[in-house]
Amino acid sequence: MVPGRLLLLIVTTVHYASGAFVGINIGTDVSNMPSAPDVVAILKANQITHVRLYDADAHMLKALADSGIEVMVGVTNEEILGIGESASKAAAWINQNVAAYLPSTNITAIAVGSEVLTTIPNVVPVLVPAMNYLHKALVASNLNFQVKVSTPQAMDVIPRPFPPSTATFNSSWDSTIYQILQFLKNTNSYYMLNAYPYFGYTSGNGIFPLDYALFRSLPPVKQIVDPNTLSHYDSMFDAMVDAAYYSINALNMSGIPIVVTETGWPWLGGANEPDATADNAKTFNNNMIQRVRNDSGPPSQPNFPINTYIYEMFNEDKRPGPVSEKNWGLFFINGSSVYTFSLGTSSRVTGNNSDFCIAKPNADPGKLQVGLNWACGQGGANCSVIQEGQPCYLPNTYQNHASYAYNDYYQRMHAAGATCDFDGTATTTTVNPSYGSCKFSGSSTITTNSTAGFTPSVAPWTCDSSRREWNYEPASFENSICNIINVSCSSLALTPRFIQFCISLGDLTSAEDDYRIENDEAA
Repeated sequence: MVPGRLLLLIVTTVHYASGAFVGINIGTDVSNMPSAPDVVAILKANQITHVRLYDADAHMLKALADSGIEVMVGVTNEEILGIGESASKAAAWINQNVAAYLPSTNITAIAVGSEVLTTIPNVVPVLVPAMNYLHKALVASNLNFQVKVSTPQAMDVIPRPFPPSTATFNSSWDSTIYQILQFLKNTNSYYMLNAYPYFGYTSGNGIFPLDYALFRSLPPVKQIVDPNTLSHYDSMFDAMVDAAYYSINALNMSGIPIVVTETGWPWLGGANEPDATADNAKTFNNNMIQRVRNDSGPPSQPNFPINTYIYEMFNEDKRPGPVSEKNWGLFFINGSSVYTFSLGTSSRVTGNNSDFCIAKPNADPGKLQVGLNWACGQGGANCSVIQEGQPCYLPNTYQNHASYAYNDYYQRMHAAGATCDFDGTATTTTVNPSYGSCKFSGSSTITTNSTAGFTPSVAPWTCDSSRREWNYEPASFENSICNIINVSCSSLALTPRFIQFCISLGDLTSAEDDYRIENDEAA
């Protein structure tokens, strides 16, 4: 997906009879990266069966042992030139990073270089030699049937992907790509494609509708049709894959399946990235998963299912570039999901279905202050935790404080018809905005009864009349709490009328500190 991400991919033969799979990429440009055992625990908990690493990290490979998860390992950028120039270095690399872990760790792929043709052209002369040396080393170790070699390329090598039937590779790369394809055919391997409808849509100047990029159905008058073949394309994803198939055929090669090694959608972007939203990311990835699992190929190759790897597992907050570049992840580092999805083979759904009410990243600070004052005052939100020294005080910004107050009000009152608007400064999201020890209301369960409408958990309370508020004296902040600000203590008995909208905060899952920081930067 991104420049500088270098890998040569070696992938096992796909048994299409068992059904197409959806795997996940694991990048490591992450602050406070979870330990390897914790990463594997998250993978297992979410029934993820295929992963792609961007190196051959010994800790990850050991942790993946006996997990049953199929693994692609990566040759780093610094290693590519050496391997491409020396068969002995290739053999040593295979022995150290593949043979040493098999069969306990189910390595089925080695990735050396990502998008080499378009991002690191100085490596291109040794790319195919590196692939050959690695394959020969696998043959020498009798591992060539377990592990296959290929190299993923960007859609950029196909300058005009639509209509798919006329797509061809950039002619300046014809010689190298032909050698790659010949290698893939000779070794029974696969063409690796990084296909991002997000970029296709955002760089398309409105040519294609958003629904087309998100796998949503289009009305008959707006359906996308190849004028030469009259093939209908239900998604940009399918059109991209078919463009690659037609480009391969244009070089008189055939019978080489395509595996999508990267695809996805960012869930957060800057002010100039309006399409990078949690709702769009959730829609894209869930629809993509469903599409891949129908076990069919694109119109020109209906019998070749499209095995696919989602970019990516965690938000790589250390990556340079725009806000969206740091927010492609499906999971926060504590293992909680960014939004609901299902990667496993069962019907289990991962994520939190709650709606949260937060301040918009680009909201006017003056309006945020007005909304914050109202929520903490007349609105009755619990604003004690955004006071100095409390869990949600930092970062000390109107957006952060307003987000907590807006959400607390919304969670208390939306059952009674309250909305998340605040003069246009607020919006709902399925992304849990909790971070560190700051826990946002919204994940707790409320049960009904026959008298008050709700059954809250009530804990010890004291009344500080000098501050005109009810204060909870907690053994743990996670316990149930109802703290109603700016009301007269004498008028507030803890009756069902006043506690019916109090909500159990419970044991919420945490999000990353960076989510709130990045939202502030985006503003």
